[in-house]
Amino acid sequence: MENVSSHKHFVLDGFNELGALRPVLFIPFFIMFVVSLLANSLLLYVVISQRSLHSPMYILIAVMACVDLSLPVFFVPNMLLSFLFDWRGISLIGCLVQMHIMHFVGGFQSTVLVWMALDRYFAICTPLYYHEYMALPRFLKFVIPPLFRNFFVNTVIVTLAGRLSFCFGNMINHCFCEHMALVELACGSTAINSLVGLISVCLVIVVDFICIAASYVVIISSVLKSGKSGIKALHTCITHIVVITVTLTIVLIAFLSYRIRNGLPAAIRVFFSTMYMLFPSCFNPIIYGIRTTEIRQHIVKTLTSCRFVQTVLHS
Repeated sequence: MENVSSHKHFVLDGFNELGALRPVLFIPFFIMFVVSLLANSLLLYVVISQRSLHSPMYILIAVMACVDLSLPVFFVPNMLLSFLFDWRGISLIGCLVQMHIMHFVGGFQSTVLVWMALDRYFAICTPLYYHEYMALPRFLKFVIPPLFRNFFVNTVIVTLAGRLSFCFGNMINHCFCEHMALVELACGSTAINSLVGLISVCLVIVVDFICIAASYVVIISSVLKSGKSGIKALHTCITHIVVITVTLTIVLIAFLSYRIRNGLPAAIRVFFSTMYMLFPSCFNPIIYGIRTTEIRQHIVKTLTSCRFVQTVLHS
């Protein structure tokens, strides 16, 4: 193996099976990218500009919008350029940096959902102490440990991937630097990389899901015991549960599709993995804008006061 050179430059070859039809993918992904940017920007603007929305629940929704706004920026523009102009090249360093940022921000999505579940738990189950628990100094105890966990886990994954020698070609069968898509090009044993990747999913996604599920079990139980008086408080929880269900379902499908390959076309695996990164960024701001009454009212007011919208409506 001493004479085998390790590749330092790679080609992102996702959806290559489509051949001449590959540029057509620019249209749906561009539309989703624009929807993500506009919807999350509008949601952020409404929460920041309206003082009545400066409460912990809405601030956490704004944090989620910020995450959803930033995640597609790290890979969609490059993916769109590759569809149109066949610009697919990326260096090993660039690949590892992109991998670290995307996996950290992607993991941060589930962490924000944990914070939202905690916010609803404090608001419904301990309403008298809600503002005390949600005060920034105290809430930082719930904020800082998951961030360190996410950063540490992703640093270990990327460091181990960067130490591999890549001798099985330089064609990454993906539209961005997904961890296992890069690792499968390595020569020698990659068992430790696969194991660490699985452990990272358990430490981040699974642990977050358990915390979220436990919180909402306690919340729903408390609401059912309180009778009709608690039903209104459950309304915002339903919005969070819808977002959590959709997000974690896509994550699970993406994870399984990339590891259970029996008869599954490569393009399908790449599609689900890409949707895991992009679809929640489009879905989350729309569902929060529709189901959260206060945000919906301010969005309608903002849009109707916009001169461009007024011109369109009167034309």
